[in-house]
Amino acid sequence: MAQIGDEVKNKQVVFRDYVSGFPKESDFIITSSTIRLKLPQASNAVLLKILYLSCDPYMRMLMESRSAPNSYSPGSLLHGFGVAKVLESAHSDFNEGELVWGILKWEEYSVVEEPGKLFKIHHTDVPLSYYTGILGMPGITAYFGFHDICSPKKGEYVFVSAASGAVGQLVGQLAKLMGCYVVGSAGSKEKIELLKNKFGFDEVFNYKEERDLDAALKRCFPEGIDIYFENVGGKTLDAVLLNMRPHGRIAVCGMISQYNLDQMEGVHNLLHLVLQRIRMEGFSAPDYFHLYANFLEAMLPYIKEGKIKYVEDTVHGLESGPAALIGLFSGRNIGKQVVAISTE
Repeated sequence: MAQIGDEVKNKQVVFRDYVSGFPKESDFIITSSTIRLKLPQASNAVLLKILYLSCDPYMRMLMESRSAPNSYSPGSLLHGFGVAKVLESAHSDFNEGELVWGILKWEEYSVVEEPGKLFKIHHTDVPLSYYTGILGMPGITAYFGFHDICSPKKGEYVFVSAASGAVGQLVGQLAKLMGCYVVGSAGSKEKIELLKNKFGFDEVFNYKEERDLDAALKRCFPEGIDIYFENVGGKTLDAVLLNMRPHGRIAVCGMISQYNLDQMEGVHNLLHLVLQRIRMEGFSAPDYFHLYANFLEAMLPYIKEGKIKYVEDTVHGLESGPAALIGLFSGRNIGKQVVAISTE
C-alpha cells in the first residue's frame, strides 16, 4: 500500500478533442503519469485517493460546448462526480482518512486545490458508491425535482422517461411513496422487468417497440398525465404534451435523446402548455446543494428501511470508464453507471 511521500503511478483519462455526433472510445486517452503523495507547502489543498467515479449524461454536453461552464478542453482530464478518501490535508475543514464526494478528476490520485465544494461523507453504513447516485447528484435531482418542481399530490398520474436510469428509478419510487400512479418508459425487456418487479412501477412500456408514442401514453394514461419527469426530450416530450392534464407539471432535468444530434429535434406541441395551463421548468441538482442535509434526512431512512431500492451497474478500473460513459447513450447500462477505482 502506498504511503505519504511515495512516488506512484497515476492512471488518468484525457479528453482528446471536441466531439460531434456519437462519442467513441477513441475520443479519450488512457494515460499514466507519476505523482508524489505529498502536498506542496503553504497550500490549502487536499490529496485524494479516488474510490468511485460516476458516469452521467450531462458529461456529453461538456464534450462539445465551448461556452458551457467547466466544459472539457482538448488534452484535459475528464472530471465528474465521484467519491474519494483524504490521504493528506492542508485545509482546516478536512482531515486525513475522511471520505468526500463531489466533482473530481478522472484519475487514481488527485490534488484538489479548492476543496470547499466537496461534501463530507458522514454516513458509512450504506455503500460508498451510493454517493455517486442515490445519495449524490442523481438522488438530489430526483428528490427535489419531484417534490419541489412537480409538487405532487396523492393519487396523481406520473410518467417517467428513462425510468431505469439513476434518476428515473428514484423518481418512480418517490412517486409511489406519495401514493401516485406511476408509468415508466425504458428500452429493453430486462429494464421493464426491473421497473415493474423491483421498483414497483404500475406500468412500463418499451419505447423502442412503440410505433406511436401518443397511442402508448393514451393506453397507459386514459385520463391524462399530471406529472412528467423529463429525461429524454424529442419525440417523447412532444407526445407527452398531447397527454397532459390541466395544470400539469413537467420537470426537465435532461434530454439524453438529443445530446448526440448535430441539430436537436424540434418540439411541435408546445401550444398545449397554454391550452392546459401546464408548468414546465428546467432545473439542475446544484440548485439544491445547499439543502443537502435536508435531503439526507429524508432519503437515508428510505434506504435503511428498504422503502427505496437502488440498482447500480459497476465496471472496474479507470480504463473501463470511457466505454461505460459512452454506453449511457445507447442505454447499455442497467441502473446507475459507476466506475470502481479502488476499495482502499
